[in-house]
Amino acid sequence: MTRLAKFLTGLALFSGGLIAGGLVFSWLLEKRLSEFALSGRMGGNTVPIARTGFASATPGSEEQGNDFIHAASMSTESVVFVNTIISQEESPEGRFHLFGGPEQSRASGSGVILSEDGYIITNNHVVETAKEIRISLNDRREYDAKIIARDPNTDLAVLKIEAENLKPIRIGNSDDVKIGQWVLAVGNPFNLTSTVTAGIVSAKARNIGILRRSYQYSIESFIQTDAAVNPGNSGGALVNLNGDLIGINTAIATETGFYSGYSFAIPSNLVRKVVGDLITYGVVQRGFIGVNIQDVSSEMAREKGLPTAEGVLVTGISENGSAKEAGIQSGDIIVAIDGEKTRTSSELQEKIVNNHKPGDVVQVTIYRDGKERNYEVRLKNQEGKSDLMSNAHKTEMEFSEDGLGATLSQADKSILKELGISGGVKVSRIKNNGLFSKLGIEEGFIITKIDRKPLLSPKDFFDMVTKAKGSAFIEGYKPNGRKSYYILQIE
Repeated sequence: MTRLAKFLTGLALFSGGLIAGGLVFSWLLEKRLSEFALSGRMGGNTVPIARTGFASATPGSEEQGNDFIHAASMSTESVVFVNTIISQEESPEGRFHLFGGPEQSRASGSGVILSEDGYIITNNHVVETAKEIRISLNDRREYDAKIIARDPNTDLAVLKIEAENLKPIRIGNSDDVKIGQWVLAVGNPFNLTSTVTAGIVSAKARNIGILRRSYQYSIESFIQTDAAVNPGNSGGALVNLNGDLIGINTAIATETGFYSGYSFAIPSNLVRKVVGDLITYGVVQRGFIGVNIQDVSSEMAREKGLPTAEGVLVTGISENGSAKEAGIQSGDIIVAIDGEKTRTSSELQEKIVNNHKPGDVVQVTIYRDGKERNYEVRLKNQEGKSDLMSNAHKTEMEFSEDGLGATLSQADKSILKELGISGGVKVSRIKNNGLFSKLGIEEGFIITKIDRKPLLSPKDFFDMVTKAKGSAFIEGYKPNGRKSYYILQIE
C-alpha cells in the first residue's frame, strides 16, 4: 500500500462523543481506495439570507490582523454543546463500540446558532441516531431540540430549540478563504465546552471520499486546516479572524481516532445553501447536469492536449439528462461553469450546488478535440424534471396515497402499546422516489401528530395536511422506536 493510501485509510468522520465511560471512536474509511467516479448531477441555489434570518458578514470587511481574542469573543457564544442519547442497536456499524454498558448511551458534539429564534446547524452524523437531543448554550442554559431536517449527502442537519434572543453567528463567504490564512476552530472536544484552537487553511475543495461510499449524491468540497479538532468538535464552527463562520468542522485525518494534524470543514457557502433549503423546503433543491465525472490526471491531460492537468472528465452521460440534451458527450472535459474555471470535481460540485437549483440554465465550457465549446444546460431534479422538489406536491388533489408515494393504514394496537402511545397511523408501504421516500420516511413509520395535533386514522392525516398552510410538521416513531420529525411542504 502506498504512503498516500495508508494515510487516507485513516480519514475519519469524528462522531463527536464521549460514549459510556469516556470511550471515543470515529468513522474509519475503507482501506481500499477506489477511483473517484461520481454522478455529476448536482445543483441548487443559495437561499437569500433574508429568507432564513441568518446574520451575514459585511461584504469586503477586513480581518482584524492576527487577533485570536477578537475572533474567539465573536464566535464562542454562537457555538453550542449538542448532547444526544442513542441506543446500542442504533449505533452505526464501525462508529461506536460499546463494551456492555446500558441500553442507552450518550454521545456529544457541537452546533452553531444560525438565528435568534433557535435554529441550529450541526453535522448529520452527530444526530442521525439520536433518540433525544439536549442543547447547552455557552451561558449554561439548556433546551430540548428537535430535528427539523437532515441532509446526509452533505452531512448537515438543522435543529430547533424554543428560545429567543440568541446570538447567531455571522456567516462569511467561504469563496474568499485563502490558503495560509489563520482560522479558529470552536467546539466541545471531549466534553470540554467552548474550546478554541487555532491553525491555518491548508487546502480548499478537498474531496476525501468519506461520504460518497454511503450516499449517492454526496458532495465533498472541504476546507482543510491544521487547527486541532477532536471527537466532540463535530458540527462546531470554523471561523476567520473576524469571527465569521467559514465552515462547519466535520472530519479529521487520523489512524487513531484522535487529532493527528489535519481537519476538514464544510464551507460556509455550501452550509448556507443546504440549510436555507432544508428550512424553506424540507429538502435540498439539487439540480443535476446528468453526467458521471472524475478529475483529470496528468496522463489524461497529455492525451487530450490540455496545457495543465485541470478540469473534470465526463465519463458517462445519463439518458434523458440535461447534458445529453445540450450536446455534451462522454470524453468531454468540463473546464468552466458560467465562465469560472473549474479545476476539480469538488469545485464543479460546489459551484453548481451553491449557485443553482433545478430549472436554472448554466453555461458549461468543455474541451473537445483541442477546442473549447460552450453549451447551455438546463438543470433537472433527480426525477428528470426542471421543477423544485416541493412543487410537484402542492395541490390538495395530489395529497393522495399516490401523491405521497405511500400507503397509510391504522396502526396495530400491539405496536401502539409497545411504543407507549394512544394512537397513530402506520406507513405500511413506501414507493421508491415518492414524496415520503424523498423525505426519508421509512416503511413501518408510525405518524402520531401533524402540526403537534394527534391523529388517529389515515383520514385524519389527509384532512390535516390539506388544511395546513405552507408546510405540515410530521411527528412519529421509526420501527426501532426512535422519535423523528419531517416537514411536508405544501405551498
